[in-house]
Amino acid sequence: MINQKRRQQLEARVWPHVQTPAQYVGGERNIVVKDHSAVRGRLCLGFPDAYTIGMSHHGLQVLYSMMNRREDWCAERVFTPWPDMEQKLRECDIPLYSLETFTALSEFDVVGLSLQYEISSPNVLTMIDLGGIPMESVDRTMSDPLLVAGGPCCQNPEPMADYFDVMVLGDGEPSLEAVCDLWLKLKDKYRRDDGTFADGQQGIKQREEAVAEIARTLEYCYVPRFYVPEYSGDRITAINRTRTDVPETIAPAVISDLDGMPLPTSPIVPYVECVHDRIALEIMRGCPHLCRFCQSTVIKRPLRVREVETLVQAAVESYRNTGFNEISILSLSSSDYPHFEPLVKALHKEFKPLGVNISVPSLRVNDQLRSLPQLIGTQRRSSLTLAPEVARDDMRKQIRKKIKNSDLIEGCRAAFQNGFEGVKLYFMCGLPGEREVDLDGIIDLAETIATVGKEVKGRYARVTASVSNFVPKAHTPYQWNGMQSREYFKWAHKHLWSRRKVRSVNVKCHDIETSLLEGVLSRGDRRTGKAIRLAWERGARMDGWTEHLDPQRWWDAVADAGINVESQVHEKYELMDKLPWDHVNVKFGRAYLEKEQGRATVQLAEMANAK
Repeated sequence: MINQKRRQQLEARVWPHVQTPAQYVGGERNIVVKDHSAVRGRLCLGFPDAYTIGMSHHGLQVLYSMMNRREDWCAERVFTPWPDMEQKLRECDIPLYSLETFTALSEFDVVGLSLQYEISSPNVLTMIDLGGIPMESVDRTMSDPLLVAGGPCCQNPEPMADYFDVMVLGDGEPSLEAVCDLWLKLKDKYRRDDGTFADGQQGIKQREEAVAEIARTLEYCYVPRFYVPEYSGDRITAINRTRTDVPETIAPAVISDLDGMPLPTSPIVPYVECVHDRIALEIMRGCPHLCRFCQSTVIKRPLRVREVETLVQAAVESYRNTGFNEISILSLSSSDYPHFEPLVKALHKEFKPLGVNISVPSLRVNDQLRSLPQLIGTQRRSSLTLAPEVARDDMRKQIRKKIKNSDLIEGCRAAFQNGFEGVKLYFMCGLPGEREVDLDGIIDLAETIATVGKEVKGRYARVTASVSNFVPKAHTPYQWNGMQSREYFKWAHKHLWSRRKVRSVNVKCHDIETSLLEGVLSRGDRRTGKAIRLAWERGARMDGWTEHLDPQRWWDAVADAGINVESQVHEKYELMDKLPWDHVNVKFGRAYLEKEQGRATVQLAEMANAK
């Protein structure tokens, strides 16, 4: 069951020499360890970042629980090792392994990785290489695991297309099971009488036919090797299929009955402190709003909800199985959940006597916000988090964020009256049509809220304005817009700080180089994969962590890969232009996005004329 020899090697030669070895030893509460000889299929679920990040990802817990409920499959976990651990594994010639049984990645039937943010792309290559799997999909045979990607980065699959066999769009619950089961059938089809598979060119050809069967059978599976981009200069002009039996475009997988999909009620309890040590309750999938900047609201359609009884029962079971003292309500816009008040009251009734905190992020700024602080207030009332995104009404109309400053301010007043000490506000800079007055408004709004705190408490409230740099993402109405330049963001950040007068107001601007790299990686075509490979070969590791990111290494790799950043990231596309991700479909499709882009353009002109 457990590879004891490998575990002993790790205990003797590796773990004593790395930082925080507890993240590499497995054995946590609620893990599932199965005998590989007693199951048909072996799946390893991976997250291309550190253990402390991956173990905080709700989706991993969902899929892990779902697959392990099946008697015929085992699901195990793997995360990107820190550079010191990677070095020791290479020195000792030990492959990257699963935490449940210390099995090398290359020994699994399927390895599934969740691609949540672009800057972690080199971590994927670390895991593939360290796990003993051929780096590029075209070099694998039926002996190698099927390498599957899911998550929001698959909305533009091209930058990572060379490294995955299958990239899945949409909901993971129905798609993962279908992919895994079909892969076992295909392995049986090509397995020889002695249980082995062909190697060399014959093995590569067999695998090509096997993944073609996946592309033909499962409409939400993109198999990149059968789609060849065509370019003219710095832009893509077409994506041509190499065989006619695979679909021209890919549709997302969708769960119709979210309430019928079981929540994980025995989530794994980590040994080490993670970013989120709490029970997560996904109450709703999708969002009723259509903000033009937001990719999540587009790719998670349609809106689906869970019933209050389902959620409370899952929370009670999870608490009994973990002992976590916080429950986090999870969705894109929690206060838009149709049964929000009954749910929060039911959770408080059940958990307040136990001293369990109820956390409600992603609150909608509307008139309901004025009554929410009293409803969600708990023993730990440190800070209320809200996302106004912009600070002026005309810009909100342009981005389709239907909120009012009056609701925001009065909601914050109610929060201070109910014991909250501070407010965190999320804004964006660099949106299409942004003006100096829009930046001024961010500071004005933050300082107004700080002053409201003084009116209520006698001292200025702590207000943090967290300002991200806008990246026009695939499948949003702004996908045709270019991203602002490095010089613009430097000026905007400096301007924000120069406007600040109230000391209790803090402005936190996201790192510009990270945002620009996100633009390159999220808006790129397949040639971007070469830049990712070069950055990785030159030492890019854990770049989502500021202390590890070397921007110059990336910009050198991008230049050496022949990528024109100005054309790929900053220049606007015309509506008729081919986009690198056009072969990937979303609900409502490109026609809807074109209509919204047109409306936004009209509103931008109106804003300009109103100066």
